[in-house]
Amino acid sequence: MKFKQKQREEQAEPDGTEEADKVAYLLGLNSADMLKALCYPRVKVGNEYVTKGQTVPQVYNSVSALAKSIYERMFLWMVVRINQMLDTKQARQFFIGVLDIAGFEIFDFNSMEQLCINFTNEKLQQFFNHHMFVLEQEEYKKEGIIWEFIDFGMDLAACIELIEKPMGIFSILEEECMFPKASDTSFKNKLYDQHLGKCNAFQKPRPAKGKAEAHFSLVHYAGTVDYNISGWLDKNKDPLNESVVQLYQKSPVKLLSTFYPPVVE
Repeated sequence: MKFKQKQREEQAEPDGTEEADKVAYLLGLNSADMLKALCYPRVKVGNEYVTKGQTVPQVYNSVSALAKSIYERMFLWMVVRINQMLDTKQARQFFIGVLDIAGFEIFDFNSMEQLCINFTNEKLQQFFNHHMFVLEQEEYKKEGIIWEFIDFGMDLAACIELIEKPMGIFSILEEECMFPKASDTSFKNKLYDQHLGKCNAFQKPRPAKGKAEAHFSLVHYAGTVDYNISGWLDKNKDPLNESVVQLYQKSPVKLLSTFYPPVVE
């Protein structure tokens, strides 16, 4: 969907309705109602609801959050349905597991999405290393096999802990999202205060001339990645436009309305 800024105002408005009409049709919504809810959502102020105009970036963030929400709920619903269909009461000793994830990503511009993907890869690589190299050699020891212990030098704990531990990157990001006046700059400053010079996996970036701006670098198992933190606070909050959610709840597409049950206050 496309949006533009009204002349002499910061208010967003639809830039054509072709894409919105298609989206609304698939979701069982009225296109005009959906666009109005995106550009002029009703928000609760105290005990009352007021209509609040949105800027173009705010509308696009709202669209992204709503799309992500539908995808997430659809994915979880599919997992439950598949497990229900494949479930058996018969005793079994073997199973087949399928793992499909995005590969490690190193782009010219790396944001929060790349960090999440690379963090997942880091965890899986650590799991693989531990089971294939550490536990396997412990098994040799138990069986009395004579061999020379091999250190593969692939302990990724430092990078993983830097991201997920208390006062790690994710923890600091969550903390910053709780402060109304937090900004990209305050987030960056906290990261530097907490980790720069204290953790070898966290470094100050040195992007080559002409490359995208970066705010910090992480030394991953697959290479050093420069990350840009612009907009991470908004991405992490991922607020849903409640006016659009209310339209979802009334949609004749039963699966969609099931994903968003009414909240009892």
